[in-house]
Amino acid sequence: MQNKINNLLIDSVEEVQIGVKDLKIGMFVSRLDRPWLETNFRFQGFELKNQADIDAVQKQCDFVFIDTTKQVKVPQYVARSTSYTPDFLEKVQPPAKRTSFKHEIGKAEVIYQKASGLVKNFMEEVKFGRPINALAAKKAVAYCVDSVLNAPDALMLMTQLKNRDEYTAQHSMNVCIFSIALGRQVNLPVEELNHVGLCGMMHDMGKMRVPLEILNKPGRLSPEELAVMQSHAVMGWKILLTTSGMYSGAVDVAFTHHERLDGEGYPRQLKAEQITPYTRMVAIADMYDAVSSDRIYKKGRSHLDAIKILTESSSNGHLDPGLAMKFIECLGIYPAGSLVELNSGEIAMVIEVNPKAKLKPKILMLRDTQKMPCQEFVVDLALSSATFDGQPLKISTVLRADECGIDLLKYYQSGLLQKGWKQAKP
Repeated sequence: MQNKINNLLIDSVEEVQIGVKDLKIGMFVSRLDRPWLETNFRFQGFELKNQADIDAVQKQCDFVFIDTTKQVKVPQYVARSTSYTPDFLEKVQPPAKRTSFKHEIGKAEVIYQKASGLVKNFMEEVKFGRPINALAAKKAVAYCVDSVLNAPDALMLMTQLKNRDEYTAQHSMNVCIFSIALGRQVNLPVEELNHVGLCGMMHDMGKMRVPLEILNKPGRLSPEELAVMQSHAVMGWKILLTTSGMYSGAVDVAFTHHERLDGEGYPRQLKAEQITPYTRMVAIADMYDAVSSDRIYKKGRSHLDAIKILTESSSNGHLDPGLAMKFIECLGIYPAGSLVELNSGEIAMVIEVNPKAKLKPKILMLRDTQKMPCQEFVVDLALSSATFDGQPLKISTVLRADECGIDLLKYYQSGLLQKGWKQAKP
């Protein structure tokens, strides 16, 4: 059975046999001189990232097969994320230093829309059996990294402007952004932000091989349908494994993002020590976006409900508790794009989190005290001296868009967020 799987996976790769003494960092090992199950390698196909990887292969094999389409000398594309200039982003040059939300939002719009379109195109290519352009994916991720580093709330706000009819593509895009944001929160270097962002973007490609009637079924899946749905992890692994130039970590995450630390995940019921940090990070981003998004057959949960689910899932052994807490810290109680009601009864949208006063973000006023549309203007709750009934103006609760009849996508498409705002007087 193992040989049959290996044969299926090597049809579309260019392999050369090489003695283990000639291995070099950057080579991609696609086959061994013996069955994978007779070794202690966890993955069937991996990049030699350092001398320790080479030593491990040399101890167990006499020769291996190298996939030359995935071989790299030095992964220079992550040395500086700004070195990428994809065609669709030629005119969007990242600033030299961190910028404000107001200055970043226009660039973030271009990055999100174009990169989302690229992900949608990747999925169409997969659906029809055509290859993914790994280089274009890496370039798009690099620009997402730049945007998150420059002004994270701008691109994070884009994740809230969801269209349920384009859920699958938007979900992969959002998981990419959330994974980068989590990586930033735990101080990963730019190289690793590019890696984890690509893992997030590619994690669900296998769903393109799942029939739509199962993917979008409103009711409970039958055991047979559930097995087909869960097969997307294996499908994604196979797709990325044979994608020229794809980062090996993304191959692993596609295979393992539904594994759980307690061994109750799928498809291999891996335990905590077998699950990589990137997989743990993408699993958290995946769950958050999935439960907070509207689907064709259900409404998404609020941000506060979503982080409650993350907390429960980390406490019961499914998710990494330390990373889950870092993710919640990164989003904050009122993340960019949240609709909130103030103690005055007014309704606003959070546009920028104040890192020193997370309960007092910058907000864009949308409805007056009577819940009627008003002239939009920005209030910085950390600086404002405005009061209501003698009390400082503050956020009372988080709302869902459908609870107050506000279409965030329309506000965004109107260009309001890209225009210069009239700052409210304190």
